[in-house]
Amino acid sequence: MRDPLDDLRAALLSEQTRETTLGFAHLDPRRERRKGVPEVVLADVKTPEQVVAIARRLLADTGRAIISRLPDATLAALQQELADTVVWEHHAAARLVVLRHPEHQPPRSGGQVGILTAGTGDVPRAEEAAVVCREMGCDVHAFYDVGVAGIHRLVAPLQHLLSVPVDVIIVAAGMDGALPSVVAGLAPVPVIGLPTAIGYGLGGRGEAALLSMLQTCAPGLAVVNIDNGVGAGAMAGLIANNAARARRQAAASVDG
Repeated sequence: MRDPLDDLRAALLSEQTRETTLGFAHLDPRRERRKGVPEVVLADVKTPEQVVAIARRLLADTGRAIISRLPDATLAALQQELADTVVWEHHAAARLVVLRHPEHQPPRSGGQVGILTAGTGDVPRAEEAAVVCREMGCDVHAFYDVGVAGIHRLVAPLQHLLSVPVDVIIVAAGMDGALPSVVAGLAPVPVIGLPTAIGYGLGGRGEAALLSMLQTCAPGLAVVNIDNGVGAGAMAGLIANNAARARRQAAASVDG
């Protein structure tokens, strides 16, 4: 009998032989095909020259480069070297750019993602998540500044999200991090808590929000690390795209 791990070993070895090596970086251009999540380059720990080289190679291999946490110097270098040759999408609040060849467009998956923020200060991380979800083919429905200090503000946005209906909801919150628990207690879909480094004094760097979300008593709430908008977007995109795939399969079986 064939060992089921043989196929996995063969696939892993095949992927390893296809990596793109730049000397200082080993890129994974087939990540989206293999995993369903595109590679996102974290720029603030790399030199501008390294980021430009990585972007060039990703554009050549996949037709797109997603660059996050952009310092001003790196943004300027990308603009100087690449802006005239690619479609340029700059998401200033998220400090993120998407560079793509004109013919490259992410296929629409039918996945539906809701995003809520407790405050306006949480918007940059929420926007980071939104970009990742859109690049994974999802539709994003976002409402900002609906936190527990004025809980009545949540009613209409949550009703809208549940009427879409969305497959998953990302909730970004700093301070006491209470909003994700409230939403998870009401919504019949998975909720992803995104703690942000917003607040005062002790716990003001996001620790209080993180611990509050981890200690939730509301079922169905999962939590990413502080300010990890990319991680929240990737998880939400996977959930939504799998839900959309199941809907398509169910519809096909009915039609068949």
